[in-house]
Amino acid sequence: MTTMFRYPVFPHLQDPRDPGLSLPPGRRVMAEPDYLEGDCDELIKPKKLINPVKSSRNHQDLHRELLMNQKRGLAPQNKPELQKVLEKRKREQIIKAQKEEQEAHKKKSDLEIELMKRQQKLEQLEMEQQKIEEEQENTPEFVKMKSNLRRTKQETDGEERTT
Repeated sequence: MTTMFRYPVFPHLQDPRDPGLSLPPGRRVMAEPDYLEGDCDELIKPKKLINPVKSSRNHQDLHRELLMNQKRGLAPQNKPELQKVLEKRKREQIIKAQKEEQEAHKKKSDLEIELMKRQQKLEQLEMEQQKIEEEQENTPEFVKMKSNLRRTKQETDGEERTT
């Protein structure tokens, strides 16, 4: 193993077969299995297990298709099937709710229509009152005092005239 430095970075992890840097014989990273020597033909040697998913025809076809799509630049569907089904249900519920609202608006009785008109009138009156209050809050204080003086003067004049 070649390094950019003069000393090895991880000497205890170096390959013992590397002639440039070798570990002492008593210091190995992993123990060598004794069945590799080939002395005993009677022993059953372990084999790598075959993954049944990867060996299935469906998996191979799917993998091949994904590789071809990736080479073409086509992105596969990123959403899992469960998420697609949940989104579809949610869309259907929203559409159903909108239809129900439209039907409810169509089937309004005369009483409901009259109540809606009254509610709109009340809302308009409240909005006008809020605007008037805001205008009064924004007016300077001397104008407010002048209007208060006029009211008190008118009240006193009205009392004198009645007596």
